[in-house]
Amino acid sequence: MLNILSNSFLLTMQELKVNKLRTALSLIGISFGIFCIIGVLATVNSLEMNIQNEIKSLGTNTVYIDKWDYSGGPDYPWWKYVNRPSPRYEEVDFIKARSGLAKNIAFNINNNGNIEFDNSVLQSVIVYGVTESQNEIQPISIQYGRYMSASEFTAGSNVVIMGYENAENLFGDPERAIGKEVTINKRKAKVIGVIKKTGQNFVGWDYDKCVMMSYRYCKQLFNEKNSNPFIMVQAKPNVTSVALKDELEGVMRSIRKLSPTTEDNFSLNDVNAFSDQVGKFFSSVNVGGWAIGLLSLIVGAFGIANIMFVTVRERTGMIGLKKAIGAKRRSIMFEFLLEAAIICIMGGLFGLLLVWILTLVLTNVFNFPVFISVGILSLAISICIFIGILSGIIPASIAAKMDPVVAIRR
Repeated sequence: MLNILSNSFLLTMQELKVNKLRTALSLIGISFGIFCIIGVLATVNSLEMNIQNEIKSLGTNTVYIDKWDYSGGPDYPWWKYVNRPSPRYEEVDFIKARSGLAKNIAFNINNNGNIEFDNSVLQSVIVYGVTESQNEIQPISIQYGRYMSASEFTAGSNVVIMGYENAENLFGDPERAIGKEVTINKRKAKVIGVIKKTGQNFVGWDYDKCVMMSYRYCKQLFNEKNSNPFIMVQAKPNVTSVALKDELEGVMRSIRKLSPTTEDNFSLNDVNAFSDQVGKFFSSVNVGGWAIGLLSLIVGAFGIANIMFVTVRERTGMIGLKKAIGAKRRSIMFEFLLEAAIICIMGGLFGLLLVWILTLVLTNVFNFPVFISVGILSLAISICIFIGILSGIIPASIAAKMDPVVAIRR
């Protein structure tokens, strides 16, 4: 077996040296096909993983109670939601008392404000006003300093936590922000922590460019009704978000005192549902990548088959000699199938090289981390071997069935 493998590899290298242009043109189809399939899979999988991680940062098994429905879309009926009442802080206590499936409940408001320090000003910075349970639902990593204490939440103390980029822009070195006093909407606040840098977000909270403070202090700076209030409810362990959502519908209708015939005047947005929708979308994108790649692979397969037909014809005399001295049909067939597979693998490796270059460009130039997983690499090699065997099976069969006497005469 090893002897056949080494001979096939040497003959393949010889074929490349003797017929460089013919072999190179045939390999282009395989290379481009692998590049399309693996490139799309790697890029889409990386994008999906980044977005899914950002969705998870919204809170696992969490439902957002809001006046707005987060589904969006071109037919989004904004007129239906705009006149709904916004969630109120008082409703949190009612939900705690009436819900048996909720583990953590947090109230949040957010708005934009200017942050000043000495002669430096950051304009339109997003300000989050959160309650104590926020960190239970969405754990925040602190790079420097500390998080807000329970007493600071209760008292509504004028202390804030800054996003990494804001601290960097305002103080140069983010660590220097700790202990400094900044002005937010003409009110003084002390910086007690800097959030660890999280990078660019497509979905969810932009912690790098935010300022976070307690809800009680935030409502002193901004009008609560105009600050996009919403409630976050996280389910208990082993309770699905679907079950929690069903329960919350009844609880909220009870709190809002809606009659059985009255439509809900609130929306329950399930984080897990967003994750499922993202997965379905990227599955469709992957299908498109496979379709493009398979067309290229089919073209490449015909090119490899052409090489193998010509190779069988050129080695007819050699095949006759091998069979005359006792070579079996299966060894002849295996030799040509192996050669076709090796040619395809070489094309696939070149395609993977192109994909690797693509990942470097996207990661470094566009600041979008792309990776090629072991599973994707295994898939690429498997595709190459399959296409090689498929392309070489007919030429290999012809070679294996040759009559040694006739083949030697040719």
